[in-house]
Amino acid sequence: MLNQVVPDFELPATSGKTFKLSDHLGKVLVIYFYPKDATPGCTSESQQFRDLHVDFTNANTIIVGISRDSIKSHENFKARFSLPFDLLSDGSELACNLFDVMKLKTMYGKQVRGIQRSTFVIDTTGKLVCEWRAVKVDGHAREVLDFVNTL
Repeated sequence: MLNQVVPDFELPATSGKTFKLSDHLGKVLVIYFYPKDATPGCTSESQQFRDLHVDFTNANTIIVGISRDSIKSHENFKARFSLPFDLLSDGSELACNLFDVMKLKTMYGKQVRGIQRSTFVIDTTGKLVCEWRAVKVDGHAREVLDFVNTL
């Protein structure tokens, strides 16, 4: 899908909103997929995007986080860590499948199906211009911002 227009999709979002991809044409969009609200890695990743939010905004960029958690869980996570961007609930795995982030992982010695931590940048025309898969959290948000600043 890299260097192609991303098909439009719609998901429930925090703050009582519905996120529709096509509503954000004209802005750069950073979508980060994460496994679970309020877990250590996901919290750290979200805080790093939060801490750079003003810089992303100044670069004409919107950030959204996506996991399979419920809107209620997302609202609690967002409030607890003062996240200034929306979180999208993908319980049906619509966006997860579109971006191919569902993977078999080993957790406590068992194979489980879950989200592989991944980030995608969509340009102002709706085209996927960069992707990171199997993301390591430390410094990742800064790396994404550095890329966005090249657009």
